[in-house]
Amino acid sequence: MIRSTAEFARHVGLARTTVSRVLNGQPGLKQKTIDRVQQALAETGFTPNAHALHLKGKRTSMIGVCMEDLATPPGVRKLATLQRVLRARGFSSLIEVVAPGAGREVVRHFLSLRVEAVVFIGHFLREEIEARIAELNAHGTPHLVIDHYGLKGANTVSLDRAAGMTAVVNHLCDLGHRTFGLLGISKGPVSRIDRPSGIQTALRARGLDFETCTRSVDHLHERRNDFQYGRKLAASLMEQPDCPTAFIGYNDEIAVGALRGLQEGGLRVPRDVSITGFNNQDICLMTSPTLTTVDQSIDTTIATAAELILSQLGKPVRTKPIIKTIAPTLVIGESTGRVRAQAA
Repeated sequence: MIRSTAEFARHVGLARTTVSRVLNGQPGLKQKTIDRVQQALAETGFTPNAHALHLKGKRTSMIGVCMEDLATPPGVRKLATLQRVLRARGFSSLIEVVAPGAGREVVRHFLSLRVEAVVFIGHFLREEIEARIAELNAHGTPHLVIDHYGLKGANTVSLDRAAGMTAVVNHLCDLGHRTFGLLGISKGPVSRIDRPSGIQTALRARGLDFETCTRSVDHLHERRNDFQYGRKLAASLMEQPDCPTAFIGYNDEIAVGALRGLQEGGLRVPRDVSITGFNNQDICLMTSPTLTTVDQSIDTTIATAAELILSQLGKPVRTKPIIKTIAPTLVIGESTGRVRAQAA
């Protein structure tokens, strides 16, 4: 097996500098020399060291991708979709999954490998990621953050989660609901396009008071497993004398767990109470009843993100960040229905 450019040059019978010029796509070479090297590459399967090539000035066509968590299906799907889109455009992805606060080492590793841009997916410690963005800007390396909205100096593509929750509340209000159990909503990140702000906006537009209409017992249970967390939250809310007629889950897993808890408590969904999730995962179609949820429009998000990051390559770092928000879609399942007359 040929392991180096020097060995490959000896195999071809050409000078190493000549072979390197062919591999780097430099002009001024005879076509028969180029064909000779290309034929030998095909015959031997030799792959030149990409890092050695970029040290000679060749672009790496490599994008660094950083995440803190691979536990959520939407996050995994975003990563896989981004990698597929970039590959179709001729770029490879260097993926790092890091512990909170370890982004400095990862970004410096990316820079040492001469990545052409860095993409962050998910939510990060604010001070940590803002420091990494400043570092990338100082090095003239383009960046993009997918999901984490409101960061200083950051180019971002984010789902408008507030709009998603506004659509959920409007749907439930149209069905006559006026009291809402919030399941895990207080545990999410805070920004002006987050879930609580969307709920507050929708209720205010209906002339309803947020504090009066909503119930939350998030603080009573530790969030470890989202299914069990939702199940426990539903059980605690059912124990209250003024049990809500509708339950709004932070995500599909919490909503599915709550659905199980409601059914175990003797309530029928949606005849007695309604429930919604968020993310539109496959599990929403597997429950009985199927779950009303919010679709994240992941394909649109990633297509927008890919265009944004690739449009920055080879250009000076922008002084004014690019901020894009993606509209979600309400997917109505069987878990929401009209409020009972006695409950109303």
